[in-house]
Amino acid sequence: MLMRTDPFGELDRLTQQLLGTNGTPARPSVMAMDAVRDGDTFVVEFDLPGVNPDSIDLDVERNVVTVRAERPVRDSQVEMLAAERPRGVFSRQLVLGDNLDTEHIAASYDTGVLTLRIPVAEQAKPHKIAISTNTEDRRVIDA
Repeated sequence: MLMRTDPFGELDRLTQQLLGTNGTPARPSVMAMDAVRDGDTFVVEFDLPGVNPDSIDLDVERNVVTVRAERPVRDSQVEMLAAERPRGVFSRQLVLGDNLDTEHIAASYDTGVLTLRIPVAEQAKPHKIAISTNTEDRRVIDA
């Protein structure tokens, strides 16, 4: 059996646990994310397993989307045998281009994944422009 180890990752995780720096409001942990384009929609998925949907906060200001969530810290009375999953506050900001419609973002949370669907703005979609000439004939050219 092949096992991968990351001794520096283990050291970082241990240091965070000992110093209590795992996802505090002053220093939130970053959540993993995937982003794809599906036709006229950008789809962004954030991994948030074990997070209560009520703790997720989603804000849009201008072209910046901010996602914050919290996975509660375990009871200190319990003896931890392994603690690899970060707990506390998670935060991520996305700067969106002007070609996206931030007024119509749809969000859903299912099986530990927060999914944002961000449509392309109408003004950013290709469209046809009519060209007039001195004659009354008009023709349409693709933009």
